[in-house]
Amino acid sequence: MASTACFLHHHALSTPTRSSSSQRHVSNIKPTQLVCRAQKQGAQEDDGSVVSRRLALTVLIGAAAVGSKVSPADAAYGEAANVFGKPKSNTDFLPYNGDGFKLSIPAKWNPSKEVEYPGQVLRYEDNFDSTTNVAVMVTPTDKKSITDYGSPDEFLAKVDYLLGKQAYFGKTASEGGFENDAVATANILESSTPVIGGKQYYTLSILTRTADGDEGGKHQLIIATVKDGKLYICKAQAGDKRWFKGARKFVESAANSFSVA
Repeated sequence: MASTACFLHHHALSTPTRSSSSQRHVSNIKPTQLVCRAQKQGAQEDDGSVVSRRLALTVLIGAAAVGSKVSPADAAYGEAANVFGKPKSNTDFLPYNGDGFKLSIPAKWNPSKEVEYPGQVLRYEDNFDSTTNVAVMVTPTDKKSITDYGSPDEFLAKVDYLLGKQAYFGKTASEGGFENDAVATANILESSTPVIGGKQYYTLSILTRTADGDEGGKHQLIIATVKDGKLYICKAQAGDKRWFKGARKFVESAANSFSVA
């Protein structure tokens, strides 16, 4: 009966030797190698010397497992493998630490020197479109909390300059959904009052439109809070067309990352 036996051999690296026929022989067995050979067994051979094919396969698998190492790049169940062995990072945004506040700035946005609002301390804009931007304003206040301004709607009425003032006050007919003599409108799409780090915030999502139809309007996000006698406001915006072409991700992420330190 034929069977298979496996032997784990350890060999030292051999050096080439010359025989009388000037032929060179080099050992091709690795320093540690699992060798399996078929053997012909007699019918009366001792049972202890017979290695079955199943046992040989078990020895082979076991030796392979012992000889293998777990790579640091291997991921736990449910996690993505990091095949390059370096921690993953979000390269779409860069952290910004200001005086008393912090937020994440889209990596492809550039700093801007344009000052639009009172107390503006920061402004970054999309390098392809200046309408898409984020700004931070810090102004003194006698309020102890953002809730002292009233509801989010009442707060917005006190800082409506952030949305732009109507410059034309002539007579106009109702057109394009605007009321008579109105050339601009603002609609609050959503508002909330989250608590972040024990501090009360107001967040508002607003759609503004103008009669000139520029970009179909602007999506504007406002995040505000009060700390140590200062009103902190972060405002991020994008034109309606660019909002739905990918700018929304960057505007929302920048605004939602804002917090006071």
